[in-house]
Amino acid sequence: MTELHDEKDNWISKTRRKKTCDNILELGEKMITMNRDELSQINMNDGLRHAIEEAQRMKSNGALKRQKHYIAKLMRNLNDETLPTQVNHILHKHDIYNAEFKRLEKWRDTMLRDGDQGINAFLEHYPQADRHHLRQLVRNAKKEQKNNKPPVAFRQIFRHIRETVDKTVDINENNYQEITD
Repeated sequence: MTELHDEKDNWISKTRRKKTCDNILELGEKMITMNRDELSQINMNDGLRHAIEEAQRMKSNGALKRQKHYIAKLMRNLNDETLPTQVNHILHKHDIYNAEFKRLEKWRDTMLRDGDQGINAFLEHYPQADRHHLRQLVRNAKKEQKNNKPPVAFRQIFRHIRETVDKTVDINENNYQEITD
């Protein structure tokens, strides 16, 4: 029986090797279920992409099983650490969007509930936001709620928060690009 070692010359148990192979096989199966647009967002070599497309066309269970193992072999040889992250990001993009949406709603609710304290808390995280405009929107939203009017300012607060957060993300990405270039 041969013993395998990792890069640091540490011994790898047979159980751990099997678990790693099972995880790679499972990742390959997830990639097979993705559509063409989702696969195009993943960074991978052409051989792996072609193998996945072949597996998507297969109908025979035996052939599909062999193709899945072939895909897992290709992925093991790639030794790409970012592939699982990319796949999970694509598969869970709706969860990520919903979490972000709830976070923005929470900011809006905090501003409406706490007034200036909520606005100040938001400004601590996003100093480029317009304090005066936010205060005006919060006052208008409270008036709307009090008079049972349509929630126009209520929606405008959310829109302003989202635009501010998006600008911050864009600025941070641009600064990161300048640093890495």
